[in-house]
Amino acid sequence: MVITFPNILTFLRICAIPFFAIAVWYGRTAEACVLFACAGLTDLLDGWIARRFNQKSTLGAILDPAADKLLMTTAFVLLAFPREAYAVRVPAWVAILAISRDVLISLVALVAYERLDPSKFAPSWLGKATTFVELVAISLALLLNHLGPRGWYRYLVPWIFYLIAAMVIASGVHYFFRATHVAEPT
Repeated sequence: MVITFPNILTFLRICAIPFFAIAVWYGRTAEACVLFACAGLTDLLDGWIARRFNQKSTLGAILDPAADKLLMTTAFVLLAFPREAYAVRVPAWVAILAISRDVLISLVALVAYERLDPSKFAPSWLGKATTFVELVAISLALLLNHLGPRGWYRYLVPWIFYLIAAMVIASGVHYFFRATHVAEPT
């Protein structure tokens, strides 16, 4: 079955991305925070509902990571772009690193889907943890831009970006070795 509630949630997340981008671009930080939080919530819910109520589908397995990558790429690009309205920005090198990893993983996943058993190249715990840390960092950056970068927590942001970089590299290397292992003839 293609039309499932989890797939509808994923589709809504994809539809929200342009509105999120507009909110970020025009410095509408409250709206951007709400849209990003809702997108993150639908990401948690769609997977949980699919597993809990046995509504997993091939379409969902493709759309969900695509929606994640579209949302995160949009957030990274827009928050790395120099803007007066934003005191807290994603360093360009972090955005480039994260987006490069996502592109490479997507290409490898596409090849794996075409040539190999796709179930052998499912998202790893490290990849999921990296996405979670990216979501937290983007959420924190959006929130600090809305509230103003004051208080002790503003000092966490640079460290979170370093953590993202380390996790992006580690998960990228991990996926590379998994892909080469899966691709080896048995």
